Amino acid sequence: MKPYSRAIVAVLLLLAPALAFAQEAKAPATPTASSDKTLIVFAAASMKNALDDVDAAYMAKSGVKVVVSYAASSALAKQMEQGAPADIFISADTDWMDYSSGKKTVNDSTRVNLLGNKIVLIAPKDSKIGDVKIGEGFDLAKLAGDDKIATGDVKAVPVGKYAKAALEKLGSWQAAEPKFAMAESVRAALALVARGEAALGIVYETDAKVEPGVKIVGAFPADSHPPIIYPVAATATAKSDAASYLAFLKSGTAKSIFEKYGFTFLIKPTS
Repeated sequence: MKPYSRAIVAVLLLLAPALAFAQEAKAPATPTASSDKTLIVFAAASMKNALDDVDAAYMAKSGVKVVVSYAASSALAKQMEQGAPADIFISADTDWMDYSSGKKTVNDSTRVNLLGNKIVLIAPKDSKIGDVKIGEGFDLAKLAGDDKIATGDVKAVPVGKYAKAALEKLGSWQAAEPKFAMAESVRAALALVARGEAALGIVYETDAKVEPGVKIVGAFPADSHPPIIYPVAATATAKSDAASYLAFLKSGTAKSIFEKYGFTFLIKPTS
């Protein structure tokens, strides 16, 4: 190779990194998940079927993708406290929304009590237990016999807290307590009854209605427990699209869907 040829090659080798960098700079940026229009919703497990339908309607209207994490309200509130990313929180009781408010993980100015529900007594679909009158002195322990009763953890999961409050007021808790199988969420309790692993369960009416493996055998009086309220709020770190999502949750369209599943809509629809 001639001397001048070697010099040209050396210059080209020196310029190669700079040329490559220039090409990269001109190339369009590859879209990432973080650049997509996506909202992350933390919602009580009992909302799944209804909220999935509401979210489908919202996504069709807005073009904003909604990703939902369903679990017990207690678990979701703790996850947000530990820094889990979320834009919206929907709790199955006011206690865990209050907890999140105290931890400054939700935006209090966006909070609204959106939905109501009821708690019912369920049994497996093929159970011989029929209609049960639930009132003062209701003997749940006798009804269960040697079998288990499923509900959410009475120390943390909203449905379990409502169940315990009702049974205490009716004078039934002390005898029935040893028979309880505490589940991590209302849907987990529902599954125990549907699979026949518990003879009875206390869940929300809306959950019982969507599970073909169970039947409702009794309803708890509304005055036997605190009102069942589902508050919703944007989180303290919510993206701007959270406002339109909250507005949709308050709409007539959302109201119709929630009521179809048995929820009570607690506010006047905005549109």
